[in-house]
Amino acid sequence: MSESEASVEPVEPVEPVEPVDPATIAVTAGRPVRIPDAPLNTPIVAASTFVAGGDIEYAREGGPTIAAFESVVARLESPDAGAATQAIAFSSGMGAADAALDLVPIGGRVIAPTTAYTGVAARLRELQERGAIELELVDISDTAGVLTALAEPAALLWLESPTNPLLERAELDTVLRAARERGTRSIVDNTFATSILQQPLASGADIVLHSATKALSGHSDLLMGVLVTDDPDIAQSLRSRRTLLGATPSAFDAYLATRGIRTLPLRIERGRSTAEFLAERLEAEPGISRVRHFGTMLAIEFGGDAARADRVCDATSIWVHATSLGGVESSLERRRRWPLEAAHVPEDLVRLSVGIEAPEDLWQDLRAALRTSQRDS
Repeated sequence: MSESEASVEPVEPVEPVEPVDPATIAVTAGRPVRIPDAPLNTPIVAASTFVAGGDIEYAREGGPTIAAFESVVARLESPDAGAATQAIAFSSGMGAADAALDLVPIGGRVIAPTTAYTGVAARLRELQERGAIELELVDISDTAGVLTALAEPAALLWLESPTNPLLERAELDTVLRAARERGTRSIVDNTFATSILQQPLASGADIVLHSATKALSGHSDLLMGVLVTDDPDIAQSLRSRRTLLGATPSAFDAYLATRGIRTLPLRIERGRSTAEFLAERLEAEPGISRVRHFGTMLAIEFGGDAARADRVCDATSIWVHATSLGGVESSLERRRRWPLEAAHVPEDLVRLSVGIEAPEDLWQDLRAALRTSQRDS
């Protein structure tokens, strides 16, 4: 052994740093093992069938690309829970919602919001009409009313916070604790807030739902949903429902969703800042009777003038007149143009989803549409 070799000190192994900040988790989670020449991203595994002897074997059970997306979402929803938290990806948000509702026993009582995403609201009504569930609707912003509903046995408490499109908010800590104390399973639709703005599992939710079509993926180019839970029995039941209902997403969509989620914290930060700026401007705008605001979302009303609301939506050039939300592009629509929207949602309410464009450009475009719509009245 040479003198230089003898003087080399052994290198102590370095303990890996476990990130806890969502900005870091969104970038680092769901990556392949770091070995020489490994790809930085989990590739698209376009396979329906896998060699026997492993955990997958058939693509309806999932796949490597889907698992990568699931691991990122699980870490974001519960960054301190480690391996206990699991995410189960679905081919759409409604696929995820149906799987969760499928766990309610026949005739089970479901407490749900008076204001909810139209697809979920329609599905709940359908299940009630078929006698599959007993449905009670509550104003989730009325904490006392929710607690009163929970005083009677229930199989499921379904919450949206904030609600779509009225942006009503529940006192999650209070109502979720009450649900757990009474043995009522709870689910929170976290699509609007995302895990960047709130983490309902930490407040006691059993399941968290996202329409990954929206802010999680963020580019308006895929359909996906995801459920997250820290209960292994619930996770197993949901995976079983996904398989039996045939609601597994494609590897291509899972890849796009994972790529989109890498910038989620930045997009939410940008959109929220711009939404606050726009809310201030809109509150001072004549002819607008109400402004609601949460995160990257806004809802404005025109004093009952639904025709003007339509004119505004048709007059923008930067804002896109389109349904859905959460994309990098800002969009707006009058929600009551959809027949399934709740009757108590004002006819003149316009929901706005704020993207990542320059705030002043968005305001000038919206302001011009407001002025044009006023002249046309």
